[in-house]
Amino acid sequence: MIKRDLTKNLLLSADNFQVVALVGPRQSGKTTLVKSIFKKHKYISLENFEMRDFANDDPNGFLKAYAEKNNVILDEIQNTPKLLSYIQTFIDNEAFEDLTEKRKRRNGRFILTGSQNFLINQAISQSLAGRVSIHTLLPLSLNELKDAKLIKNNPDDFLFQSTYPPTFHKKTPLAEWYASYLKSYLERDVRLLENVPDLSSFQKFMKFCAGRIGQTFEASSLSNDANLPLETVNAWLSVLEASYIIFFLPPYYKNFRKQLTKSSKLYFYDSGFASFLLGIKSTEQLLTHYARGALFESAIISELIKKHFNNGDIPSIYFWRDKSGHEIDCIIEKDLSLLGIEIKINQTISSTQFKGLEDWNKITGNKSENSFLIYGGDEKHSRKNINVVGWKEADTIV
Repeated sequence: MIKRDLTKNLLLSADNFQVVALVGPRQSGKTTLVKSIFKKHKYISLENFEMRDFANDDPNGFLKAYAEKNNVILDEIQNTPKLLSYIQTFIDNEAFEDLTEKRKRRNGRFILTGSQNFLINQAISQSLAGRVSIHTLLPLSLNELKDAKLIKNNPDDFLFQSTYPPTFHKKTPLAEWYASYLKSYLERDVRLLENVPDLSSFQKFMKFCAGRIGQTFEASSLSNDANLPLETVNAWLSVLEASYIIFFLPPYYKNFRKQLTKSSKLYFYDSGFASFLLGIKSTEQLLTHYARGALFESAIISELIKKHFNNGDIPSIYFWRDKSGHEIDCIIEKDLSLLGIEIKINQTISSTQFKGLEDWNKITGNKSENSFLIYGGDEKHSRKNINVVGWKEADTIV
């Protein structure tokens, strides 16, 4: 098993909360992780129809049967969202009994996993607020790949490869695995989150989104190109976000009087999946593809988000662009500082690649030591007082 960076924070939360929730996309390794670190917990999959029916039809009986004497892992909790309110009552009643009998309450009682952020967070906010610690597990990070000695030697191979754990254990060709993943995703997650009568249209919609990777995003433009109502576009984008396929990077706007771009940028958590949707079949094809730079940008920003989640932090990550054309690929709020980051896939650095950071520092008064250029090479050094970081070390910035 590949060691996951989130392990320490999950164990810490289980020592302090009665409920720990782990959310993230399908195949990101949630089940494998919780089963490996909570070995004494009773494991129940709510993908199992019998268990799902029992939990839905008789929640109290289900909890009494499986959770009264055991700590439990409830896998894929989004299949039984109403069970969460019964877990709240179960915990509160047990806490009262513990108080009256002067017993120490059992933390880490319930470990919940789920693949739909929207469904789970909506249910948690209504029932388990204040009682649960929520964590996000995304596909494998740079640090995890390096520790497992699975990292590729050049950035293009990294962009083309998957970061989903199963692809490193199975001998299935990558394109075949992605095709299977897409089919499963469409048939299971999409239909659960949204009433989509035509899955082929949704698949085409995903390809339209991949074609816009790294671009400032306008839903109305996608609506016209995909020939879909704007309401449908917004609903389907919410599905892709909730199931951790895409994310939007918002513009940074604080403390500026100048007119700034208001549109967010669209990215994919897994650059390999985006490459698959774009029809890229090899690293060689990627080398000349128009989206190569945007895929690299997407992959690096995804890594920065993974680092925050694995540290137990909420990402405060943005991009910046003003109406005069000044732009920074990524801004990170860290403590009381702002980190300005430019992302370039080139393995050779030219002086022009520092212009965005230089403009940013001049306009904002930001310090040069808080500026970073992440590039497609391996060397780490400083130029023009700006930190130059190789792509394999991108996660070390945070």
